Amino acid sequence: MDRLDNTVRPYAWGSTTAIPRLLGVEPTGEPQAEMWMGAHPGAPSRTARGTLADVIDAAPERELGAATVAEFGPRLPFLLKILAAGAPLSLQVHPNLEQAGEGYADEERRGVPLDAPHRNYKDANHKPELICALTEFDGLCGFRAPDEAADLLAALGVDSLKPYVDLLHARPEEAALREVLTAILAADREEIAHTVHETAAACDRLGGDHAPYAGIAHHYPGDPGVLAAMLLNHVRLQPGEALFLGAGVPHAYLDGLGVEIMANSDNVLRCGLTPKHVDVPELLRVVRFEAGDPGVLRPEAGPDGEEVYATPVDEFRLSRYVLPAGAAARDLTRGAPQILLCTAGAVQAGEHRLAPGQSVFVPAGERAEVSGAGTLFRATVVV
Repeated sequence: MDRLDNTVRPYAWGSTTAIPRLLGVEPTGEPQAEMWMGAHPGAPSRTARGTLADVIDAAPERELGAATVAEFGPRLPFLLKILAAGAPLSLQVHPNLEQAGEGYADEERRGVPLDAPHRNYKDANHKPELICALTEFDGLCGFRAPDEAADLLAALGVDSLKPYVDLLHARPEEAALREVLTAILAADREEIAHTVHETAAACDRLGGDHAPYAGIAHHYPGDPGVLAAMLLNHVRLQPGEALFLGAGVPHAYLDGLGVEIMANSDNVLRCGLTPKHVDVPELLRVVRFEAGDPGVLRPEAGPDGEEVYATPVDEFRLSRYVLPAGAAARDLTRGAPQILLCTAGAVQAGEHRLAPGQSVFVPAGERAEVSGAGTLFRATVVV
């Protein structure tokens, strides 16, 4: 087992206190948005043997197991994070595997530099992800039914929203959502900014179901993404609940601390709530214009106390153990790579004692015995 030394990313939307509180250290005053655990080239975890990326590159089959390498190639297929949102993240969507491959190949063919601000596809992989709440966690996930979105907008009494309300009522579901999102993103920036300011004031006045959107507008005044956000379901997760974000599902995290796991990709198409590039035609190609329940996940009980968050992807598998004091040690040995993360209490993982926020990498097949009194998340793959 390798104890991991992990990088904390200081994105502007990050909480200044949540990750320091988890780690039991003093805040620096700067935002601390994400702590990365894995072998992503952007910030690979460090071990006594070198970076985890270097360790895996040196002996992929030994570290990942033959089955993982055969299925996903010689790299760790997932990235695990602690995510601490103190302000809304950009409204975004991720491509499926085919769309990512096509988009990446097209931008490579056209010679778009990988670091260009208008580049959409940094790799040819998809980016399904799962967020599991450690505290109350607010987010947006998937489209509301058009009639529900229309009622939410109509209640504001803003005249310039009426064309959107009428479209949402008049058109079939997919066409209604597509046409309204397109109209919002294609609108004149000055005109839409005025509508957003009126909308924000009305949301602030009404509160209730409108309150989350007033908060979003406070952080992104005049951004058309505020109106796009009102087409989406607002979700409040309780600790231990999770959301799975598949390809084409628009979403944004608003506030809270959670454990996030995703396929190892950087592909993001933004819809708003950001100063970054928004490629409207490509976004509309990728978004799934389907309304539905956001599908809050609760863990399913497995053997030996394991609680599994079931998802339809193989690149990652996230589960949780709530270890009671005095219980017998559990053997978590698995023929696939694992990252074990403590989020509460104190957990003994092999020779490593883990406090909240601390983690270890377990190579495929290496003995992994855990004990103690605390909460342990287990990230691995499905092979």
